[in-house]
Amino acid sequence: MATETFTPDNLIAGTTQTVTDIVTVASGEVLSRGSVLGKVTADGKYVLSTTVAADGTTAITDGSETPYVILAEDCDATAGDVTNVAVYVKGEFNENVLNFGNGHDASTVKAPLREVGIYIKSAQKA
Repeated sequence: MATETFTPDNLIAGTTQTVTDIVTVASGEVLSRGSVLGKVTADGKYVLSTTVAADGTTAITDGSETPYVILAEDCDATAGDVTNVAVYVKGEFNENVLNFGNGHDASTVKAPLREVGIYIKSAQKA
Protein backbone atom coordinates (compact mmCIF):
# COMPACT_ATOMS: atom_id res chain seq x y z
CA MET A 1 0.00 0.00 0.00
CA ALA A 2 1.38 3.40 -0.99
CA THR A 3 1.60 6.11 1.60
CA GLU A 4 0.60 9.66 0.90
CA THR A 5 2.62 12.66 1.91
CA PHE A 6 1.01 15.86 3.09
CA THR A 7 2.49 18.94 1.44
CA PRO A 8 1.32 22.21 3.00
CA ASP A 9 -0.04 24.88 0.68
CA ASN A 10 2.54 27.64 1.00
CA LEU A 11 0.42 30.09 -1.01
CA ILE A 12 -2.20 30.51 1.71
CA ALA A 13 -0.75 32.59 4.57
CA GLY A 14 -3.48 33.09 7.12
CA THR A 15 -6.83 32.11 8.51
CA THR A 16 -8.98 34.50 6.50
CA GLN A 17 -11.50 32.50 4.49
CA THR A 18 -10.40 32.31 0.86
CA VAL A 19 -12.99 33.11 -1.79
CA THR A 20 -12.64 32.05 -5.41
CA ASP A 21 -14.22 33.06 -8.67
CA ILE A 22 -13.97 32.01 -12.31
CA VAL A 23 -12.39 34.24 -14.98
CA THR A 24 -11.06 34.12 -18.53
CA VAL A 25 -7.30 34.34 -18.93
CA ALA A 26 -6.24 36.02 -22.18
CA SER A 27 -4.08 34.12 -24.62
CA GLY A 28 -0.38 34.59 -24.59
CA GLU A 29 1.50 32.84 -21.82
CA VAL A 30 1.80 30.06 -19.28
CA LEU A 31 0.94 31.26 -15.78
CA SER A 32 1.56 29.38 -12.57
CA ARG A 33 -0.60 29.20 -9.47
CA GLY A 34 0.05 32.29 -7.34
CA SER A 35 0.43 34.67 -10.29
CA VAL A 36 -0.92 38.15 -9.59
CA LEU A 37 -3.35 39.06 -12.36
CA GLY A 38 -4.84 42.29 -13.59
CA LYS A 39 -8.01 42.80 -15.63
CA VAL A 40 -7.86 44.30 -19.12
CA THR A 41 -10.51 47.00 -19.16
CA ALA A 42 -11.46 46.63 -22.84
CA ASP A 43 -12.38 42.94 -22.80
CA GLY A 44 -12.52 41.91 -19.11
CA LYS A 45 -9.91 39.17 -19.59
CA TYR A 46 -7.11 38.61 -17.10
CA VAL A 47 -3.35 38.68 -17.67
CA LEU A 48 -0.24 38.78 -15.50
CA SER A 49 -0.34 42.25 -13.95
CA THR A 50 2.59 44.33 -15.18
CA THR A 51 3.35 48.03 -15.06
CA VAL A 52 5.85 48.04 -17.94
CA ALA A 53 6.14 45.96 -21.09
CA ALA A 54 8.94 43.47 -21.63
CA ASP A 55 11.05 46.21 -23.25
CA GLY A 56 11.24 47.88 -19.82
CA THR A 57 10.22 51.30 -21.08
CA THR A 58 6.63 51.15 -22.35
CA ALA A 59 4.08 51.73 -19.59
CA ILE A 60 1.07 49.41 -19.47
CA THR A 61 -2.18 51.38 -19.33
CA ASP A 62 -4.89 48.88 -20.33
CA GLY A 63 -6.14 48.35 -16.76
CA SER A 64 -4.14 45.17 -16.20
CA GLU A 65 -1.39 47.14 -14.49
CA THR A 66 -3.58 47.18 -11.37
CA PRO A 67 -3.39 43.86 -9.48
CA TYR A 68 -6.86 42.42 -8.97
CA VAL A 69 -6.82 38.64 -8.30
CA ILE A 70 -4.43 35.76 -7.60
CA LEU A 71 -4.39 32.72 -9.85
CA ALA A 72 -5.57 29.61 -7.98
CA GLU A 73 -4.37 27.05 -10.53
CA ASP A 74 -1.75 26.72 -13.25
CA CYS A 75 -2.96 28.00 -16.62
CA ASP A 76 -1.51 27.48 -20.10
CA ALA A 77 -2.96 30.13 -22.41
CA THR A 78 -0.37 29.80 -25.18
CA ALA A 79 -2.91 28.31 -27.61
CA GLY A 80 -5.67 30.83 -26.88
CA ASP A 81 -7.91 32.27 -24.20
CA VAL A 82 -8.71 29.91 -21.32
CA THR A 83 -12.16 30.13 -19.76
CA ASN A 84 -13.31 28.91 -16.36
CA VAL A 85 -9.99 29.57 -14.62
CA ALA A 86 -10.13 29.68 -10.81
CA VAL A 87 -8.77 32.78 -9.07
CA TYR A 88 -8.70 33.98 -5.50
CA VAL A 89 -10.66 37.17 -4.84
CA LYS A 90 -10.26 37.15 -1.05
CA GLY A 91 -7.79 35.78 1.46
CA GLU A 92 -4.29 36.05 2.94
CA PHE A 93 -1.38 35.01 0.73
CA ASN A 94 2.35 34.44 1.11
CA GLU A 95 4.30 37.14 -0.74
CA ASN A 96 7.29 34.80 -1.01
CA VAL A 97 5.53 32.44 -3.41
CA LEU A 98 3.56 34.92 -5.52
CA ASN A 99 4.52 35.45 -9.16
CA PHE A 100 4.81 39.09 -10.21
CA GLY A 101 4.86 40.72 -13.64
CA ASN A 102 7.35 43.35 -14.81
CA GLY A 103 7.42 46.34 -12.50
CA HIS A 104 5.63 44.61 -9.63
CA ASP A 105 6.79 43.07 -6.37
CA ALA A 106 5.14 42.48 -3.01
CA SER A 107 5.39 46.14 -2.05
CA THR A 108 3.63 47.40 -5.21
CA VAL A 109 0.71 44.96 -5.07
CA LYS A 110 -0.12 45.10 -1.35
CA ALA A 111 -2.22 48.27 -1.37
CA PRO A 112 -4.29 47.63 -4.52
CA LEU A 113 -4.98 44.03 -3.52
CA ARG A 114 -5.95 45.08 0.01
CA GLU A 115 -8.67 47.27 -1.53
CA VAL A 116 -10.29 44.15 -3.01
CA GLY A 117 -9.95 41.92 0.07
CA ILE A 118 -6.66 40.21 -0.71
CA TYR A 119 -3.94 40.52 1.93
CA ILE A 120 -0.27 39.90 1.19
CA LYS A 121 1.84 38.72 4.10
CA SER A 122 5.44 37.75 4.63
CA ALA A 123 4.98 34.21 5.93
CA GLN A 124 7.55 33.11 8.49
CA LYS A 125 8.93 29.58 8.53
CA ALA A 126 8.37 27.62 11.73
